[in-house]
Amino acid sequence: MSQPKRALIVIDVQNDYDGGNLPMEHPPFSQSIKNVTHAMDAARESGVKIVVVRHVAPEAAPVFAKGSRGGELHDDIKARPRDHYVEKAMPSAFAGTDLEEWLRSNDIDTVTIAGYMTHHCDLSTTIQAVHMGFAVEFLSDATGTLPYANKAGAASAEEIHRVVTVIAQGGFAAVLTTGEWIECLKSGALPERDNPYASNQRALRQSAAA
Repeated sequence: MSQPKRALIVIDVQNDYDGGNLPMEHPPFSQSIKNVTHAMDAARESGVKIVVVRHVAPEAAPVFAKGSRGGELHDDIKARPRDHYVEKAMPSAFAGTDLEEWLRSNDIDTVTIAGYMTHHCDLSTTIQAVHMGFAVEFLSDATGTLPYANKAGAASAEEIHRVVTVIAQGGFAAVLTTGEWIECLKSGALPERDNPYASNQRALRQSAAA
């Protein structure tokens, strides 16, 4: 089987997530940022192109406001080389940007997702990428999320992250740790993928055995 032509998409690693107005909780930012940078360094060493994405909101917005420190890229991301830079105003990194055009012009067929947030910009970018015909890899420990409470109910950061990654593995992406991804780069092994039917059958067998 031919090897994927990858690009690492580093989504919205901005200061507001690092103890700012929208702090990451699970995994903690201090842990996930190390994996984001580890993935970037490994991508550079392996010849995988790197795209850095930044969300830009209006000046009066509570997070990622244009011109604010919270809206700026984290220093660890700014310090590393990249092959393409994207600014966006919507959750998906494809919406209203040149990302798809750039990926296709570089013959990319697989995008690897890192950054924030698991359930929002990461997931929307993942789903749109699948609908565009790209294969997706999702780095579970180089992404992260936070708790929610609203009219529909409440969920902890751990619950949101766990459920979204399980859903993603069930047909949208190959979910793996940064270490597993780097091993794939070195060995040429392809990450495990799944689908809704197989994921459901596995759950039914586990339930019956309990």
